[in-house]
Amino acid sequence: MSLRVAVQMDPLEGININGDSSFALMLAAQARGHSVFHYDVKSLAYESGRLNAWAAPVTVQRVEGTHFTMDAHRSIDLVKDIDVVLMRQDPPFDLSYITATHLLERLEGQTLVVNDPASVRNAPEKVYVLDFAHYMPPTLIARRIEDVRAFHARYPGDLVMKPLHGNGGKAVVRIPADGSNLGALIELFDAAWVEPHMFQPFLEEISEGDKRIVLIDGEIAGAINRRPGEGEFRSNLAAGGYAEATTLNAREEEICAALGPALKERGLVFVGIDVIGGKWLTEINVTSPTGILAIDRFNGTDTPALIWDAIERRLGRA
Repeated sequence: MSLRVAVQMDPLEGININGDSSFALMLAAQARGHSVFHYDVKSLAYESGRLNAWAAPVTVQRVEGTHFTMDAHRSIDLVKDIDVVLMRQDPPFDLSYITATHLLERLEGQTLVVNDPASVRNAPEKVYVLDFAHYMPPTLIARRIEDVRAFHARYPGDLVMKPLHGNGGKAVVRIPADGSNLGALIELFDAAWVEPHMFQPFLEEISEGDKRIVLIDGEIAGAINRRPGEGEFRSNLAAGGYAEATTLNAREEEICAALGPALKERGLVFVGIDVIGGKWLTEINVTSPTGILAIDRFNGTDTPALIWDAIERRLGRA
């Protein structure tokens, strides 16, 4: 039976059709006969128990430059007109993003939202991972420079400093062992973000890559290894990294087995976790995970189809 799908995401005009996971999910939905709507999160409107969006029916194809056609926008009721909402707009994870999760949470028991909006709100990438701290490298979340200097004294060597709610490797910086730029960087981060920042020892193993492992309803679907580009230490594909085929070791499988049941219980259907050096869990990506097209290119798999299988099972349509 066909589904009516609303995709909450950024404008289609600027996406990379060869790497965008949301676009791949739309293609896969369309291939199953599902009807697809596109809307911007800013168009959500709640009144008297009803949540509407200003949306347009969309047809997609993997043809550069003409990758979508869109019919006229209209107001759609996200309960009466829609079976499943894909919450896929990119962070920043700010009050706008959080407010959208509160609104979409009103659909509970009526329209399936993937990933579950309450769980997305309560499981930001660099905070939810603290539930599994025994798999993480030493980590400090703080704002006071005195706390950072004390942490650095306990873990001498280079540090990595990250915005707590950043994405795609943006503004991730390396602090040298002598801490010479620490004060200036904290001043810069404090001016840009009101929340505390994340600090970890620099892991030399990053030169060998950072694995993105995708889990679907808590089960391993595939993985890629992302290596830093020339002159970079960040391995994110959005920051110039490149992907290569990989397999998982016993420690990585153990991490996935530990996370899987919690992810499934929270309604986090599509999740990407990051593991460095075959042992260090650094992030659990739940807001708008990526990487499935690269995984499929190396493994000959069809991850979007697996995601839709999981969605249809949750709707009792499998």
